[in-house]
Amino acid sequence: MELVYKGKTKDVYKLEDGNVLLTFKDDVTGEDGVFDPGANTVGLTIEGAGQSGLRMTKFFFEKLADKKIPTHYIDADIENATMTVKPAMIFGKGLEVICRFRAVGSFLRRYGAYCEEGQPLDAFVEVTIKDDDRNDPPITKDALAQLGILTEDEYVVLEKLTKEISIVVKEELAKKGLELYDIKLEFGRDPEGNIMLIDEISGGNMRVYKDGVYVAPLDLEKLMLA
Repeated sequence: MELVYKGKTKDVYKLEDGNVLLTFKDDVTGEDGVFDPGANTVGLTIEGAGQSGLRMTKFFFEKLADKKIPTHYIDADIENATMTVKPAMIFGKGLEVICRFRAVGSFLRRYGAYCEEGQPLDAFVEVTIKDDDRNDPPITKDALAQLGILTEDEYVVLEKLTKEISIVVKEELAKKGLELYDIKLEFGRDPEGNIMLIDEISGGNMRVYKDGVYVAPLDLEKLMLA
């Protein structure tokens, strides 16, 4: 297999059959040793985070498959912390799509003059560009279209899928007495040009609380899959 890309939390390999292998690392995003799913730098290393993230990802991707929601998932090897996925074409140099149910993180930092921390939001969707040098800036639907990153029709699909996926995750968490505050997703085009969910769904890309107290990624996996 051929190494294609070394990422912050995963490495990507091209397989001989045309599919892709993702290897999950123990690194998580954050700053100064504090986890933050919205950060664009590796903030700390947590032993077992890779396998934990993969177990959560497998759980949620299989839930989405049951609901016929398109993803790149094929199968997972928990012991080796690897996941086999379909090849995908990313949008531009990469986009991240956030669905917010409460005002926290970068949303609160930007709009704190108009909202209180933890204020409920109605599945608010926003898109950011993956650009470390510019701190992953938000981008509008019109800008995405005018820059040729994705069409207005694709944006509608992207937004719809983001809400559908986020609500599935929110409902599964609620079964365990957990509340999803926000989640960060990534999408790409499959070989036929259809939009599908890519990357992962784990404690490393969401903020979850229990009784108003934040739940760390490894603790979340234990609470969800116990």
